[in-house]
Amino acid sequence: MIIKAVTYNIQHCAVFPTGRIDFDMFAHRISSFGADVVGLNEVRGRGIRRDYEDQAAELAERTGMSRYFAKAADIGPGNPYGNALLTRLDVGSCKTIPIPEPSPKAYDGYYEPRCVLRFVPMDADVKFLITHFGLNPDEQESALETVLSLLDGGNTVLMGDLNVTPDSVIIEKLKQKMTEASFAVGNAGPTFPSDRPDRKIDYIFTSGAVRVRSCGVVPGVLSDHLALAAELEL
Repeated sequence: MIIKAVTYNIQHCAVFPTGRIDFDMFAHRISSFGADVVGLNEVRGRGIRRDYEDQAAELAERTGMSRYFAKAADIGPGNPYGNALLTRLDVGSCKTIPIPEPSPKAYDGYYEPRCVLRFVPMDADVKFLITHFGLNPDEQESALETVLSLLDGGNTVLMGDLNVTPDSVIIEKLKQKMTEASFAVGNAGPTFPSDRPDRKIDYIFTSGAVRVRSCGVVPGVLSDHLALAAELEL
């Protein structure tokens, strides 16, 4: 079975660099991927502010895909923010798994609750983990521990903006348990910032019997990140 997977930080559907939210433009871009599974980071859920719409639902309606929103945090009271899934596969189960926040916090930087979206399709022997790591090293260690705890020796695909570059300790530890798709095919291009990309912080990792057939950055500035797409074989 061949599955095309894409990870994409959509910056809450804000067109880069204007900041104008445009669901039609993002839906067109997502449809153009031709993907079976799309993992989205920085997605707004329906909130009390007028600009906090159910963005996963808006994109799902426009792309004809199923969706699931995984709330990680509230940006101000009552304004949910997190990760989302869009898929053409039959949905078996989806779950939001919170990433424990460090306590005490070791740095003075901005902290924000994060989560892992776990998706298991009905029609494929694989689970997908969609996540967005925090900015501080202790947040990233907590996220790494959470991800590793979800690996059970079966077929797994980890997707998301991990906010670390390939030379980081976090990536080295992940590579001890999983295979990074772009490294596997020698095409580990930068993903951020989208207009002048100079660093890779978006990844697709695999484990178990998942084989990477191809992987590459999808060109085109829309979000502040570029999407990363992989063709996987089960």
